[in-house]
Amino acid sequence: MARIVGIDIRDTHVRAVLLRSRYRAVELEQLTEVDVAQAVNPADALRQALMPLLHAGEHFAVAIDGQKAFVHRIRVPATALKQLADVLPFELEAELPLDIEEVVYDFRAPAPTREPTAEVLTVAARETDVLAVIAQVKTATGREPERVSAGALPLSNLVELVPEALSTRPVAVVDFGGSRTDFIVMEGGVPVFARTLSRGVGTLPEGAEALAAELRQSLTAWLAKGGQSVEAVYLTGTLPAGAPEFLAYHLDTPVEVLPGLSLDNANPDQLAALPRFARAIGIALGLRGKPRDLNLRQGGLGYESGFAFLKEKAPMLSGLFATIFVFFVFSTWAEMRALGQENAALSSALGELSMKVLGEETSDPDRVNELLDKGPGKQDNDPMPHFDAFDVIVEISKAVPHTVTHDIQEFDMQRGKVKMNAIVGSTDEAQNISSKLKEHACFHDVKVSKITQVVNSDRQKYVLEFDVACPEDGGAKKPAKKEEGGDK
Repeated sequence: MARIVGIDIRDTHVRAVLLRSRYRAVELEQLTEVDVAQAVNPADALRQALMPLLHAGEHFAVAIDGQKAFVHRIRVPATALKQLADVLPFELEAELPLDIEEVVYDFRAPAPTREPTAEVLTVAARETDVLAVIAQVKTATGREPERVSAGALPLSNLVELVPEALSTRPVAVVDFGGSRTDFIVMEGGVPVFARTLSRGVGTLPEGAEALAAELRQSLTAWLAKGGQSVEAVYLTGTLPAGAPEFLAYHLDTPVEVLPGLSLDNANPDQLAALPRFARAIGIALGLRGKPRDLNLRQGGLGYESGFAFLKEKAPMLSGLFATIFVFFVFSTWAEMRALGQENAALSSALGELSMKVLGEETSDPDRVNELLDKGPGKQDNDPMPHFDAFDVIVEISKAVPHTVTHDIQEFDMQRGKVKMNAIVGSTDEAQNISSKLKEHACFHDVKVSKITQVVNSDRQKYVLEFDVACPEDGGAKKPAKKEEGGDK
């Protein structure tokens, strides 16, 4: 939520509005209006208008007189849209009566199009004129405005408050001032044409016909540029009596007062005054999300956001940072204290456990690892055997001579015990294989438990049984030869 101020500076009066900007709503807080003729000078009128609105944290926006700005629609090739910022200065300089170095400008990039060309709405003004209005506001408030719009363009921001009237069809908005009249055309809620007329309500009633003629010429100029016919004209500003009917007759277009702006928290008196403050409200709305008008604070005049605000808030921010620092120190101390207590408890538990398991009380992790490396647990046998069933099959194949036909019918190995049913040519061949396997260090109690003749064949079927336990596994039986030698 932010508080935004729009400042409408005219030759005859200064109007300012203070709004509270919310996510989906805008609240009206205060309206001020000062007649320049009743003030000591224009600067004093501006100060009187803004002083009641000055609070910490507002964001300011202002607009220069439309007759000091140049609003143009520049046609560029569609292929140049991606380099628009580089191309536009050359195109714009051709439209201006000044050197491009003397002006500041802004533009609205058009949407991508399949047409060969696209139109870009631009606004430019002398840098000295923009600096002058910035200095005016800074002198009155001590702060620079964040945005500087121009002429009738801020009126396009009113679409946010009356979308049904301004965004559904081509329309024009006319804002009457004392000595100037701002005129803008919008299509789809976006400004496409704007100008400031040299007559205002100060010339009425004698100048009514001339003012209507200038408005009619403005509509004709828009049509001459290829624009669509406006379907309605809405009036704001200082409204003369009977203006809608008078202009509708001369413009041959429906004319009516701009419908009520949807500002929350406005009292009846403020609602009645809103038409006069329409331009100021549009200027303020330029500080919200996506403004539809253009901003002349570009290039070297860009607003250094937040410096003055931070300077004003320095004491409060210092207090906040100090509070955050104190909480950070306290939080760190509390966490370190908790970790220290947890470390003491874990060290005590490690000491007790090392005494029970390793026979020595220590809370040093390195010493515990050393004891574990030397402890009895390191003497445990590796559960993975050195010989598995595949290795046994390989050794049996090695024990079978190349001249012997040896067919294994069944092979079973469980918990280091092997039982094999095989067929050989003779009993001697079976015994020879058994003898070869007895020579292996990992095979024990190798014996042929049964030999029978194969039915309808002269070959012999035998059953071979033995245990597998390698010396590396631990607990392995000694080789049979050593046992026999021991008996002797």
